[in-house]
Amino acid sequence: MITLTHYLVLTGILFSIGLVGVMRRTNLLMLFFSTEILLNAVNIGFVAVSHYYGDLSGQMFAFFIIAVAASEVAVGLGLLILWYKRNGSIDLNSLQTMKG
Repeated sequence: MITLTHYLVLTGILFSIGLVGVMRRTNLLMLFFSTEILLNAVNIGFVAVSHYYGDLSGQMFAFFIIAVAASEVAVGLGLLILWYKRNGSIDLNSLQTMKG
């Protein structure tokens, strides 16, 4: 039987993986992937606690997080494609050479 504790442990592991990814990556695409792992970990936690208490508010909140994350990825990937076309690289170190 899978309990709430199992889901919360999974949430903690996924959140830790995403946090390490955000802290260590220099590639912007991998940074977006790590952010998505963070958001999905939080969503699993919201849905698990919501199901445990029999309340739909956590599930609705997770739905809105998914919608915002999808729009964030769409805009972010568009900007990454533009940045790659201009500079030929999507490393974070190349952002320091921005010229106005």
